[in-house]
Amino acid sequence: MTATHLSPPRVRTATRTRSARRRRLLDRYLNLVLGTVGLVVVLAAWQICASTGVVDSNFSSSPSGAFRALVDSFRTGDVWSPLGSTLSIVAWGMGISIVAGIPLGLLIGRNRVLYGLTDPLISIMYSVPYVVFLPMLIFWFGIGENARIVIVVWSALFPLLINVIAGARNLDPSHLQVSRVYCASRLLTLRAVAFPATLPYILAGVRQAVGRALIGAIVAELFMGSAGLGYVVQLKTSNFQMDDAMSSIAVIAVVAIVLTRGVAYLEGRFTFWSGTD
Repeated sequence: MTATHLSPPRVRTATRTRSARRRRLLDRYLNLVLGTVGLVVVLAAWQICASTGVVDSNFSSSPSGAFRALVDSFRTGDVWSPLGSTLSIVAWGMGISIVAGIPLGLLIGRNRVLYGLTDPLISIMYSVPYVVFLPMLIFWFGIGENARIVIVVWSALFPLLINVIAGARNLDPSHLQVSRVYCASRLLTLRAVAFPATLPYILAGVRQAVGRALIGAIVAELFMGSAGLGYVVQLKTSNFQMDDAMSSIAVIAVVAIVLTRGVAYLEGRFTFWSGTD
């Protein structure tokens, strides 16, 4: 009976692969530990400053006070209604942005004339802070839910568009050559070639857009909302209930982390073949 074994080059390759995986795992846990330590240090310093009177806790709150307010909001259920309102606005805005932004970005990216016509406008709309347009948006759409959705779409659409356009313009020429060899139509090329090839760009754009969508929702609630986490922060701050305001800000921070990390996870799962981190 002949024993089978890996040749030395294959053994070295497998060893290097396992070592690389271990290094990535260690780096991931190291970053998590360092981030946790940094957060604990900041919270400890804040608590010490509030306890010793370096800062006035009546105006700056404290980690312990914010934590008690957070526990109370979950215990009484007061957190769920504003949280649901904010998440619903973000979901509507992201849904509209994705449905409109991905096909529009693919079309603009693969059409030289459309790209030339829209690139300056997209750059301007992305660069100019949407906050300066709030008075006009209030005049056009009022202060209801529609206005808040418009602001979220404005916040999320343009980073997504920019990423999708960049991906469509950087397609591998060999992919396009294959589609031409098989006489694929432009619509089929966009659906079967451009969309899968630009998926890393699309998910990177979604990751940027979801963070900006949350910011847009909070800003809209601060200025024109009657519900949502941003409205709660504004209301509690104006009443000098700083512990409650900081607990709402903590909920916003957790939501932001969950959304961005969730999209980053999907990005890693669906674009592992692209070789990007």
